[in-house]
Amino acid sequence: MATKTVTKADKARVVERREQHHEADVVVVGAGVFGCAIAYALANQGRSVILLERWMHEPDRIVGELLQPGGCETLRKLGMGDCLEGIDAAPCYGYHVIYRGEEVSFPYPPVDKHGNIIWNADVTKFTSRPEGRGFHHGRFIMNLRRKCLNHENISVFETEVTATIKDTHSKAVLGVQTQTKDPKTGKKKPDCFFGSLTIIADGYASIFRKELLGTEPVVRSKFYGLELIDCQLPSQGYGHVVIGDGALALLYQIGTHETRALIDVPLDAAKPETGGVRGYIERVVLPALPPQVQPAVRKAMADGKIPKSMPNSWLPSCKQTRNDGVILLGDAHNMRHPLTGGGMTVAFNDAYLLSQLLHPERVPDLADYNAVHSAMSTFHWKRKSLTSIINVLAQALYSLFAADDWQLRALQKGCFRYFQLGMTEAPVSLLGGLLQRPLTLAYHFFSVAFLAIWLNMIDCCSGKGVLGVFMLPVALVQAVMIWWKACVVFLPVFATELK
Repeated sequence: MATKTVTKADKARVVERREQHHEADVVVVGAGVFGCAIAYALANQGRSVILLERWMHEPDRIVGELLQPGGCETLRKLGMGDCLEGIDAAPCYGYHVIYRGEEVSFPYPPVDKHGNIIWNADVTKFTSRPEGRGFHHGRFIMNLRRKCLNHENISVFETEVTATIKDTHSKAVLGVQTQTKDPKTGKKKPDCFFGSLTIIADGYASIFRKELLGTEPVVRSKFYGLELIDCQLPSQGYGHVVIGDGALALLYQIGTHETRALIDVPLDAAKPETGGVRGYIERVVLPALPPQVQPAVRKAMADGKIPKSMPNSWLPSCKQTRNDGVILLGDAHNMRHPLTGGGMTVAFNDAYLLSQLLHPERVPDLADYNAVHSAMSTFHWKRKSLTSIINVLAQALYSLFAADDWQLRALQKGCFRYFQLGMTEAPVSLLGGLLQRPLTLAYHFFSVAFLAIWLNMIDCCSGKGVLGVFMLPVALVQAVMIWWKACVVFLPVFATELK
């Protein structure tokens, strides 16, 4: 079949259709990480795209500031790799864990030109290795938006989306209703945008999630963010995880002079009678931080204000094949604890995969709902080779690192000792989005559980002389309890990824 020649007049009509009549092949709601990525990917395939955003000013958020190496690579595949430039992004070469004063570092392993991991390699012999990037979230988002604004197949509108527009008979979504602010009067007026397919990515506080998916996120804690200036980290160029007695904090550079500190505060921990959030940070978290970091934290808290916060949410994904004409994705669809910094890696992977499945050669007409449903069914399962790892790893590690009972603390100790023994290549590769083998994650998690049981048996029976043998039954009972706790932490979350 001959390819139809697209003339300048044809292009002008498509632009007029978007700009004047608000009609396109795709309407994307939300110009955040996922929204920008999917809009750009589909526009690159020749689709006509309308991108809607409530507020086009630079956002100010304390999460979405660390992109793993796997996410950086997918961003390049999307043709948006240059969005990491010009924002003073800091490289991240791996992780540094501080556990009750002890420390261990593990870098991302080197990869060959095809992206395959070079196992058991001496990383010091490689001049080029995978790296993540830390940056100010708002600066990165503005680069993504500029990329979309400059694309000939994308029209961007600043407007607040309020509802979907449904066909009276079929209930298929035809587009969205919005409220657009008149620049002259400052008043909002109703507006409408129509597309063969509507992709909604309105974030963690989505107003469409209940209507379209019927799901709700689970929140166990909040991250409170501080921006530390010229903070001396124990290991430059690494993301830091600090684990203390009831304390959990992340530290990573987001610029030449700026370091982000994210402090996990359980919902029931910051009680007014103990000083609230600031009291919790000063009493529990600050003593666990490295000595060279503490002055910068005190300085950041000197204003007396409660730091900015963000809920740490868990929202398992679900298949989207029941709603015609609309897809809900990004944080509106699937979230995990931000401990491992995997959210944006998932978003870019989802955008890349979905764009491939909706390619015009596969789905010529996006109004063909059966074809879109078939693509979404494939998308649901195909994405899990990466997202199941990121999701399960985030939830399981949070349970261990924020341990609130003796079994979890035993597993926490086992995890750190596992890293100290040098068992880090596969775990950090999974965390960085470089290795997509869910069963490898299960193997390493339960290896940690076995090590935790062995360490607990040694602690229980040693140092007691002859009486140590009488503690063996107690150690065996505790072994069963630790193993059971490991199963409770891992298996339910893993099971949700099989649905």
